[in-house]
Amino acid sequence: MRNPGKYLLAAAVVTSILVAAPLAMGAGEGKPLDGGARNPSDDARQNYTRETEIIANVATYGTRQSNKHPQGGGAIYGCRATAPSANTCVRASNLSNGQAFSFSSQGGAQVGRIESGNRNAAPFTTNATGVATGLNADKVDGKDASDLTSDAVQAANLYATVSAAGNVVSNRGSNGAARDAAGVYRVSFPNTNITQCAYTATAASATPVIATVEPVNEHQVRVRTFTQADTETAADSPFHLTVTC
Repeated sequence: MRNPGKYLLAAAVVTSILVAAPLAMGAGEGKPLDGGARNPSDDARQNYTRETEIIANVATYGTRQSNKHPQGGGAIYGCRATAPSANTCVRASNLSNGQAFSFSSQGGAQVGRIESGNRNAAPFTTNATGVATGLNADKVDGKDASDLTSDAVQAANLYATVSAAGNVVSNRGSNGAARDAAGVYRVSFPNTNITQCAYTATAASATPVIATVEPVNEHQVRVRTFTQADTETAADSPFHLTVTC
């Protein structure tokens, strides 16, 4: 060789081009997938920089992923989307009027699970207002289903029917009443603090009578009955009292 330096320089240029070529393609797009390996490479610099689209035109499903191992799952999808990004790790979008997703389990006590690092996070939200057939909600606004049974609801709706003599005829939550004076009665609800409840008294007499009610203490209310013609004239009368808490 008359000028070995010239050939060494040319060889260096060719080598640098060959080394840089995969990086210049920006993530290995256009290369076939390598089964059983990380695609496109373990080198993070080779990550795909464009969407990889799989388009099909079949009457079943465009792609299918399955795992026949008895302990194996079908697929994992991960992402790094942060709020308030509209992108999600998985999105199913039906551009027609059919269902966007479905989940099916052939057995077991649980079809699926939603987990969050923030235990106070809403598990999901929806703008749909239709009835979710078969959905069994165990908690509503922090209350267990047992809190919403008829007995629990009725316990918050107290009442007493009191005679003109001041005797309790029927009740829910009341242990008695007393006639303090003409047209003045006290009714007790010993097991409930009724200071934050609503009261309604209705006269139960053939003679036109009106009734008013006011709290006495946390367990008692006072009912006054008057003739309808004269609201200053007390008149003994049976009445119905409701206390709604």
